[in-house]
Amino acid sequence: MSSRLETEHLYKVFGRRPDAAVERLRQGADREELRADGTTAAVIDASFTVEPGQIFVVMGLSGSGKSTLLRMLNGLLEPTAGHVRFDGQDLTALTGRELREVRSRKISMVFQHFALFPHRSVRQNAAYGLEVQGVPRAERERRADEALALCGLAGWEKSWPDELSGGMQQRVGLARALATDADLLLMDESFSALDPLIRRDMQDQLLQLQKTLKKTIVFITHDLNEAMRLGDRIAVMRDGRIVQIGGAEEILLRPADDYVASFTQDVDRSRVLTAQAVMDREVRGDEADCGCETAREDTPFTELCAISARVPHPVAVRDARGALVGVVPRQRLVGFLGDEQATPVSCDAPRDKGGEKAVARA
Repeated sequence: MSSRLETEHLYKVFGRRPDAAVERLRQGADREELRADGTTAAVIDASFTVEPGQIFVVMGLSGSGKSTLLRMLNGLLEPTAGHVRFDGQDLTALTGRELREVRSRKISMVFQHFALFPHRSVRQNAAYGLEVQGVPRAERERRADEALALCGLAGWEKSWPDELSGGMQQRVGLARALATDADLLLMDESFSALDPLIRRDMQDQLLQLQKTLKKTIVFITHDLNEAMRLGDRIAVMRDGRIVQIGGAEEILLRPADDYVASFTQDVDRSRVLTAQAVMDREVRGDEADCGCETAREDTPFTELCAISARVPHPVAVRDARGALVGVVPRQRLVGFLGDEQATPVSCDAPRDKGGEKAVARA
């Protein structure tokens, strides 16, 4: 199966002589050099692949280029150079009319500030994308109601947007994207305007929907906790460039540079790490043959602590076939939870000069 979405050496430059600016960037010029000439390099040489059914999170601070990158994925912004391919089709080669057709049927976008029509009911808002497609009224209302039900809004179809809370309004925006049955969802800081509790509830909602719908999702955020909670893979952007792509554990334990490491300082690692990340792969047979409770490679850290409290020795970790793949010593868990920054890492992490395994400093 081909990849759902692929970008290849994407650049977006605003200002004078953008093509020349791209060539300068390729030759090693940095963002500041271009800015001095009145040119802004918003995205520089971005390449990544998003597999079908994957949540791919792009995170970075304001001005890092993440929202510009997102808008090139559906043609709202034309790349200065590079390609965007979706299901093998080069979107950068399409005409304006062809792009609008792709956006109306294959790609949906969920915005930060809901973007609901105040004079339309909840049902009419959810059905708007289908109306643009020319879907008959009865069918679009049925599909809109199905999408609203998926988003927990059954019974609110005839309400008006101003009768809904912020979280409920964002659910309408999500339902509108789902109603079109688009293969790709683009979500630009979609939950950042919400209160923390509502935001977490929307994250739960998205993860639950993803289990059923298995959409391909590109999610933009500036919040690493949100990125690590949602993302199957995460791309970290800085000054227009992608500086690291990886899973949550990889970015947490093996940051590419000090910039990425600085993002990890306030992350609740117990919500991210699993047994596979903290286990010791050098094991003896007598550490796992006693019949005590064991862990799986994907056992969450908090559950691992609970198992460790119930067994009198290091927790054995087994793979999906039941084979012993590692153990987790209790002192490693205690050190992680204590004040001594004894952060657990996977055994293949690089070692620093002191002999301990090098990790991002929390």
